[in-house]
Amino acid sequence: MKKVLVVEDETSIRNLYKEELIDEGYEVITAGNGNEGYELFKKEHPDLITIDLKMPEMNGIELLDKIRKEDKNIPIIIYSAYSEFTQNFSTWAANEYLVKSSDLTEFKSKVRELLFCK
Repeated sequence: MKKVLVVEDETSIRNLYKEELIDEGYEVITAGNGNEGYELFKKEHPDLITIDLKMPEMNGIELLDKIRKEDKNIPIIIYSAYSEFTQNFSTWAANEYLVKSSDLTEFKSKVRELLFCK
């Protein structure tokens, strides 16, 4: 079973993503901020990570940079409400940049694509 790490500071959104991904057949672990996400990345060795950008303690760009320094190949999806960061060079290290939507079809499709088509 593929393991997905969801790093999202908003509890209700984090739980929604978790439930949706569990329904898709993945093992899901979650973190409420970048520091916690980084520790879970090192401890749990997920197959894919989704990262929100604006979070307390360590933002998504900082987390992306730390993870990429240790693992250049793990698929990472930035899933943010802020589309203006798509042109930020720092976000280009992610495999995908999606703007949050109430319809999670594209999100789940990209998770599947990155896990099984790499």
